Amino acid sequence: MVELTAEALERGRQPGTAASVQRRRLTRDIRSARERLTSSTGLERAYEHELVRLFAHYHTTSTPLLLVLAGVVAAVGSLWVRPTHALGWLAIVTAVLAANLGLARGFLTQDAERAPLADWRRRFALAQLISGLTWALAIQSLTQVPGGTNGFVLFVVLMVAAFTAMLSATIPLAVYLGVAPLGVVTLGAMATGRDLNAILLFAMTAAALVFLLVLANRLYGSAFATIQSRAEKDAIFVELEQAKANSDEARRRAEEANLAKSRFLATMSHELRTPLNAILGFSEVMKNEVFGPHANASYKEYSGDIHGSGQHLLGLMNEILELSRIEAGRYDLQEEAVQLAWIVGDCRHMLNLRASAKNQTVREMIDPSLPRLWADERAVRQIVLNVLTNAIKFTPPGGEVVVKVGWTSSGGQYVSVKDTGPGIPEDEIPVVMSSFGRGSLAIKTAEQGSGLGLPIVKGLIDLHGGGFQLRSKPREGTEVIVTFPAARVMDTLPAVEVEPARRPSPVA
Repeated sequence: MVELTAEALERGRQPGTAASVQRRRLTRDIRSARERLTSSTGLERAYEHELVRLFAHYHTTSTPLLLVLAGVVAAVGSLWVRPTHALGWLAIVTAVLAANLGLARGFLTQDAERAPLADWRRRFALAQLISGLTWALAIQSLTQVPGGTNGFVLFVVLMVAAFTAMLSATIPLAVYLGVAPLGVVTLGAMATGRDLNAILLFAMTAAALVFLLVLANRLYGSAFATIQSRAEKDAIFVELEQAKANSDEARRRAEEANLAKSRFLATMSHELRTPLNAILGFSEVMKNEVFGPHANASYKEYSGDIHGSGQHLLGLMNEILELSRIEAGRYDLQEEAVQLAWIVGDCRHMLNLRASAKNQTVREMIDPSLPRLWADERAVRQIVLNVLTNAIKFTPPGGEVVVKVGWTSSGGQYVSVKDTGPGIPEDEIPVVMSSFGRGSLAIKTAEQGSGLGLPIVKGLIDLHGGGFQLRSKPREGTEVIVTFPAARVMDTLPAVEVEPARRPSPVA
C-alpha cells in the first residue's frame, strides 16, 4: 500500500512548481547539447536552419538587383570588349543567377525538420563559387584591355564582393568561395601589371576584399546573436504561457476546492448542529440534575465535561463558518451608527469574570468623547471580544491587560489591547496570523484554542477599510492595535441629502 504524505499531495496539486520548470529546462539543455554534437557546424539544428533560411531568403529577394548590376557591367564593358562577348557573359550570369534563385526557392519549400542542412550548405557554397567565377570572367576580360579600365574594374569588384558579403554572410564558406575568384583575378592583375598606379589600385582592391571578408564575419556573428536572442525570447514566452496555463489551472482548482469547501460547510453545519444541540441540551439537563440527583457524583462531573466540550465544538464551528464567509466575500456588513467606547466597555464587562478568575488586572484608558462610527456593531463587537479573549487567555495569572480607545493621527479611531503574556517571536507572527496557526510559546503556556481569532479580526477590519497591527516580543507581551479609518467617523461623513416632499398645489 502506497503511503500518501502531505508533501506528495502538495506536489500533486501544483503542476507548475519550480521542480517541473527546472526539469523542462534540463530536458531542453540536453536536447540542445545533443543537436550541437551531431551538427556539422556545432550549432543547434534550429539555429543552423534559420541561418540557411536567411541565406536563401536574401538571395531570393536580391536576384533582381544582381541582374541589374550584371546588365550595367555588360553595357559599360561593351565599350572595351566586343558586344557579343558582353552579351554572352550576361547570358551566362543570368543563367547562373536563375539557377541560384531556383536553388534558394527549393530550400524554402523544404520541410524544416527533414531538410538535410549540411547538403544544402554545400550546394549554396558551390553555387556561390560558380557565381564568383562568372563575375571573375568579366573582370579578367576587362583587366586585359589596355587603357583606363582599372577604375571600372575596381567598381565591379567592390560591388560584387559587397553583395556577396552581405547576402551570403550567414554561410561563411559561401562568402569565401564567392570572393575567392575575385581575389585571384585581382592578385593576378597586380602580378602582371607594370603601371605603378594600377598596381596600387589593385592592392587597394585586395585590401578592400579582406575588409569585406571581416565584415561578413561580423555580420554572421550579428545574425547568429539575433537568432539566439529571438530563440531565448520565444522560450521565455513559451515558459510564460506555460506558467499562465498552470496558474489558470491552479485558480480553477482553487475555485473548485473553495466551492467544495463551501458546500461541505453548508451541509455539515446542519448535520453537525442537529446532534450537537441534542448533546448540549441533554448534557445540560443531566448537569443541572433536572430529573433528580445522580446516584454517582462522577456522573454530574462527566455531564459538565460533555456540555463544555459541546460548547467548545459549537464555538469552533461558528468561527470556521465566519472565516469562510469572510474569505469568500459573502460577509455583508449591517452598518449603523455605533459607539466604539461603549462596545469596548461592554465587552470588557463580559470578560471581567474570566479575568478575575485568573487574578488579572484589566485597566481601561477610554476617551468617552469619541463620536460614533459608521460600522457593523456585531463585527466590531466580535473584533473586540476576540482581541480581549486572546489577551486574557495568554496572560498568566496575576498579569495585566491594558485597553485603550482613542483617536488616530489621521482622524480615525483605534482600539489597543496590550497584555503581559509570553509574547510571540518575530518569525512566528505570520504563523499566528494564518488560519489555525499558534505560536510555540502560546502552545506551552496557554489554554487550547482554534487559532482562528486573529484571522477573523483581520478579515473583519479589512471589510471596514481599517488597519491591523500586531506588536510582540518574547517575554515582553503582545499589543494588538485595530484602527478604523477617518471616513467612518460620523463627524466627517457628509449628511444624506433627502429631497423635500412636494406640497400639493392649492385647488382654485
